[in-house]
Amino acid sequence: MNAIKATGLRRSYGDNEVLKGVDLNVQRGTVFSLLGANGAGKTTAVKILSTLIRAHGGSASVAGHDVANDPDAVRAAIGVTGQFSAVDNLMTGRENLKLMADLHHLGKVAGKRRAEQLLEQFDLVDAADKSASTYSGGMRRRLDLAMTLVGSPQVIFLDEPTTGLDPRSRRTMWQIVRELVASGVTIFLTTQYLEEADELADRIAVLDHGKIVAEGTADELKRRIPGGHVLLQFTDPRHLDAALRIVRNASRDGEALALRVPSDGSVSSLKTLLDRLDENSVLVDSLSTHTPDLDDVFLALTGNPDKVVQS
Repeated sequence: MNAIKATGLRRSYGDNEVLKGVDLNVQRGTVFSLLGANGAGKTTAVKILSTLIRAHGGSASVAGHDVANDPDAVRAAIGVTGQFSAVDNLMTGRENLKLMADLHHLGKVAGKRRAEQLLEQFDLVDAADKSASTYSGGMRRRLDLAMTLVGSPQVIFLDEPTTGLDPRSRRTMWQIVRELVASGVTIFLTTQYLEEADELADRIAVLDHGKIVAEGTADELKRRIPGGHVLLQFTDPRHLDAALRIVRNASRDGEALALRVPSDGSVSSLKTLLDRLDENSVLVDSLSTHTPDLDDVFLALTGNPDKVVQS
């Protein structure tokens, strides 16, 4: 069963149609990343799926519950960590977690046990009784996510979870996300960092002007964009010349003893290339493959460089 399924989602604000028939299928226990420029409709989609607003058309279910007809069941199954922290800075980390436990009606003993588990899991034990106002940005984001997990959600919506964090804190958050997914949690991720989607997401959808314009794994999306190639390095100029005669559309790479061969990055195309060189007794010293990154994919698919968010 899909953790999230949406069919033909539509939403307008006045005359502005923000979502224009969006379809989504997110498998359980995976990270699904929704990419899009500012104003593309990402936040609106998340708000609909998390029951904060209603769709004007289409249908959606989360954790097997209909978003429109059974919103309470959806809310009981999800957690939402927004771009802006929900941490109360006047309270300690432990107090924040106990407050969430009370809101989830866990009971005094179970709530205390859950808070201690999460403090340990998120490496916040030493800071548990300090005011959250003294926490670093990375600590505050960890506490924010820990608060989301108090109710043991099946699906978590992460809205730009590492915005403003330093590289080390970002990687710590990435590891936490991986551990959550390994435990069976489904993550729906929106992010401004394309590197983050590349690093974490099992599948990526690109939203542009209210429509999904592409979906697939990071590698699948990269292969859709021209510019991928295999760089063959030679030590003997004679073999370079022979390869240039054999391989179609290849070109010398500057003054180096190298040949640039257009490629879609697939294993089958690489094998075909190497087999052809081997059949003609052409010796290659080394090779490397080069594919477009997600920045290139984003630029090509949205067609609006001014709106592209950089990693």
